[in-house]
Amino acid sequence: MTSQKEGNGSSPSDAKTNGHVDSEAATAGGNDDNSLDAILVRIGQFGRYQIINYVLLCLPMLFNAFFSISYVFTASTVVHRCNVPQCDSPTSAYEEDWLNFTIPYKSSAWDACHRYAVNESEIASGFTDPSGEYCAKDYFTSTSETCGHDFKFRDEEKTISTEFGIYCEDEWKLSMVGTINNVGQFVGIPLGGFFADRYGRRTMLAVAGSLSALMGVIRSLSNNYSMFMAFEFLDMAVGSTLFPTAFLLAIELVGPKRRVAAATIITIFYSLGEAFLGFLASQVQHWRWLLRVLYAPAVLQILFLWILPESVRWLLSQGAEEKAADVLRRAARINKRSLPEEQVEELLASNRQKLSQANESQYPIMRAVRTFSLRIANCCLCWFTHTLIALGLSLNSVNLGGNKYTNFMLNGFIQIPGLLLPLVIMDRVGRRYSLCASMLLCAICMGASAGVPAENYAGSLTLFLIGKLAITCSFQILYFFTSEIFPTNVRNSLLSLCSMVGRIGSMLAPQTPLLAKYYIYAPQILFATFALISGFLTLAFPETADKVLPTTMEEARDLNTAKRRAKGVMEDELAEGVEPKVSQ
Repeated sequence: MTSQKEGNGSSPSDAKTNGHVDSEAATAGGNDDNSLDAILVRIGQFGRYQIINYVLLCLPMLFNAFFSISYVFTASTVVHRCNVPQCDSPTSAYEEDWLNFTIPYKSSAWDACHRYAVNESEIASGFTDPSGEYCAKDYFTSTSETCGHDFKFRDEEKTISTEFGIYCEDEWKLSMVGTINNVGQFVGIPLGGFFADRYGRRTMLAVAGSLSALMGVIRSLSNNYSMFMAFEFLDMAVGSTLFPTAFLLAIELVGPKRRVAAATIITIFYSLGEAFLGFLASQVQHWRWLLRVLYAPAVLQILFLWILPESVRWLLSQGAEEKAADVLRRAARINKRSLPEEQVEELLASNRQKLSQANESQYPIMRAVRTFSLRIANCCLCWFTHTLIALGLSLNSVNLGGNKYTNFMLNGFIQIPGLLLPLVIMDRVGRRYSLCASMLLCAICMGASAGVPAENYAGSLTLFLIGKLAITCSFQILYFFTSEIFPTNVRNSLLSLCSMVGRIGSMLAPQTPLLAKYYIYAPQILFATFALISGFLTLAFPETADKVLPTTMEEARDLNTAKRRAKGVMEDELAEGVEPKVSQ
């Protein structure tokens, strides 16, 4: 990052700053493809105007974190054990001295669904203890039995499990909530992208955010499981577009030299949203009120229609030139920068030419699939692995032992260094080795955690957090990496394909906690296996560090043989909007 503050709202009379801006703008303005970037450099790459709107766009990122994973708490199991009629009274607690002979103990906890059967022969013979009660070891056998829905609970927490009577053999219904949530995202993200392209980024953000909030509030009124599931799906079908839409709007606001930092910071707000969700859930332990606390404020996102600017790039793509020019003029005015009308006219003229030629472009997607079939398959596996593990770890964090709310908050906070680490290692180590090393570190941590006793909470938590940091780091690298290995005219299509296949992993992730019922370490072993296999397969990708983005099929195919550009030269070219040439 450069230390020059081009966009901080400083006085235009600052000769050094203005001289730097004019130089960059002149260079960028020489290329029609980047005339908008040239204007952003001139009016301030991250000035007061961008900061105000950027802060507003961080709010949908927080809400999206709430919406996409609130089911961890609203549809969670609650700690319970069977009621023992011979021993329990209305005032008895979850923990009692006589549990060791009335309730089986396994996996470091009292069995939630079974109790020891009563020795009927002893009771029939009239054998009693001196107090005349049957709560004694002699009255119970070592044979376990189910106890229906007759339970004692440890905590005051209320979820749909306690509300709708979902326990034991029916707990798959709780895991299914997460799967339906991700099916909603699978449907909603492409639909949201379509409507955002059709009606505008700002419009989609405001409408989708407020509709999703409405779905969440209605869901809090559910009177049965089916109604809850229906609105869980609808919530994500309309609200899953918040993340990509807010992300794009935020990135399009800032100048070229500030985009990497802007992309990283706004992504961090999603992680902060997860951590804040854990805190709110610890304070509001009734699922209905938790949903209202999370969703009701989000209705105000409809105000974005009046307080957020529309994407300049979208307005230009729709031919709304005057509206786009008005947004740029307002940004320049708030940033206290000058914007020559000649440069605005140049942008509009260049845009008219692009629109007139838009129908001439070709998208040889089928040829790309044939040419890069192995690369695409590897990319899909890698995305599947990351979505499975990243979401799976978040969901399993509440099952680690200790305080589940603290665990979930730590799960959110540990993602922040995981998002920042790629900025340090990607260019130094290379995309491919960074990705491989991060995934292997995750695999090692998950494999090692299978050897740590469940009673060792500190050891389990430490390995979990390192593994979560590693998979977050590799996921961030994957976003950059997979956007660099395909040619320009099919890049978005193939990246979307990999992402859509990856979404299958997030649909399966909510089911992974169920594996622990068969073997306590099954989820960790599953994550370790996928991370290990996919981690080694990432070495088959071509290295893209310090190489120009491939424009043609041939350039993408020959990435392994392409020579690296001088790092400083390439950064300057890309930041100034000059299209560097590929060195073969």
